[in-house]
Amino acid sequence: MGKTVQKSNTLLKNLKKYKILYPIILVGIAYYIIFQYIPIFWGFLISFKDMKIGSTIAGAKWVGLENYIEVFTDKEILKLVRNTLMISVSRLVFTFLPPIILTIIMFDLKSNRFRRISQTIVYLPHFFSWVVIYGIVFAFFSGDGFINNILSIFNGGKSIDFLTSSKSFIPLLVGSQIWKEAGWGTILYFAALTGVNPELYEAAKIDGAGPISRIKAVTLPAMIPVITFSLIMAMGSILNIDFEQILLYYNAAVYDVADVIDTWVYRVGLGKMQYGIGSAVSMLKAVVSMVLIILSNTFSKKVTGRGMF
Repeated sequence: MGKTVQKSNTLLKNLKKYKILYPIILVGIAYYIIFQYIPIFWGFLISFKDMKIGSTIAGAKWVGLENYIEVFTDKEILKLVRNTLMISVSRLVFTFLPPIILTIIMFDLKSNRFRRISQTIVYLPHFFSWVVIYGIVFAFFSGDGFINNILSIFNGGKSIDFLTSSKSFIPLLVGSQIWKEAGWGTILYFAALTGVNPELYEAAKIDGAGPISRIKAVTLPAMIPVITFSLIMAMGSILNIDFEQILLYYNAAVYDVADVIDTWVYRVGLGKMQYGIGSAVSMLKAVVSMVLIILSNTFSKKVTGRGMF
């Protein structure tokens, strides 16, 4: 009984101590309720209705599971899921490690000034829009781009239009994603490493550990919690590929590998004004993402003993 009263008093003291932070927390909670959870509710409702322009959500005809049945019986769905998974898995595999490697390299730089300059340079692409990134990719990889001008010297004047090649579509997509986001992805890992006691590195040096051994013994263990968190979040959003990027790189020549769930929703849900079907696909994606997060978290806790919850 006495312990319970003591815990209650401690809780009340903490509530009073940090009361100035509550308005900030409420702003964050309000943001997610208004812009995330309420739209999810309405989207879920629309997925069971036949929405048309001019009708309200409440007044739209209730069709039950018809939209979901139509989605599952559509012949294109298998191709869309295959393309989505192929692009998503490629992005996960090839974009996950570069920020980690980049963080380790920059963290080991002896000159703080050079490190800050390097961080600024690798952060910059993150602030470019995908329109700008695509313009750069086009300048390099189009039929008369910089890369083709070099290749034509060795190819007898022949050029390869990478932007209209199905084989080049995913490499260009993933490569530009790495260049754009690898630097920005190092922020979380740097935050994890700033809490490492420098004496641990000194002790490792005294014990005769080389650079690689110090990375294994000190740097990587400090990064493991953030790596675990990033991997779980990446698994949860594996179906949510960057729609803007896909739409810009998208063209008729690469349609067989570039048409994904998001472009289908854009084309059918908005282009053909079938809002119910578009919402049904979005709900299915949300459910799959939630399941993947739970599975990833469970697997991580069993293997590494760490998880998000």
